[in-house]
Amino acid sequence: MFTRSENFRTFLQLYPVVSVLVCIHILFWLLLQIPIPQLKILLGLLDGYNAGIANGEYWRLITPIFLHIGFGHLFFNSISLILFAPALERMLGKAKFILIYIVSGMVANIATYIIEPLQYSHIGASGAIFGILGVYLFIVVCRKGLIDQANSQIIISILVIGLIMTFFNSNINVVAHIFGMIGGFIFAPFVIRKRAQFSHQSFYSPNYSRTKFNLNFSPKHIIWILFIILILLGLIFRLS
Repeated sequence: MFTRSENFRTFLQLYPVVSVLVCIHILFWLLLQIPIPQLKILLGLLDGYNAGIANGEYWRLITPIFLHIGFGHLFFNSISLILFAPALERMLGKAKFILIYIVSGMVANIATYIIEPLQYSHIGASGAIFGILGVYLFIVVCRKGLIDQANSQIIISILVIGLIMTFFNSNINVVAHIFGMIGGFIFAPFVIRKRAQFSHQSFYSPNYSRTKFNLNFSPKHIIWILFIILILLGLIFRLS
């Protein structure tokens, strides 16, 4: 789940939704870098501005999911998608994966609207990504037959690190992180069948086999994964 062995073309074929989401992130970020006032104004209508939502601009509950402030913000969220989302897309299928991603992001943005002041504005896919982690948490807690103990520990470790680092920077939307995860956890039972299995498709073969969710990570792999996550978190804090 958290290590990728596919080449670029195979990744696009196996995980089309994740690939499209990352492309959308990059496209909107590039558009934000173009110094055209009219474009800035147009994109300004897409952020999560609470006063705008209060005035009926309800699209702002969805559109912030696809926008990012700086390169570090874009890089961290895109890498998080590439690492965490593919296994879930394979298990849920395209439609259910998109649904859980959008719903988690919307829950995060609705909670931000309710809790934060009217002048608060935010962008970023973090709420939706924490929703993905919330689905994994649901699997660990409520669908133990789908995952072994070692992989459960990896997911819990990543969640703990993510939640701890959430409170280390004033620029982070803490509400979105927490409620995105809660949203993913709550809506997971509606998209995960009790007998569901994670599927893995190797780029060495055109066929794939459905197997129990097993990452086959050694302690050394776990240490490296956590180390990389800490580096990425440090990078976004430095560049944001």
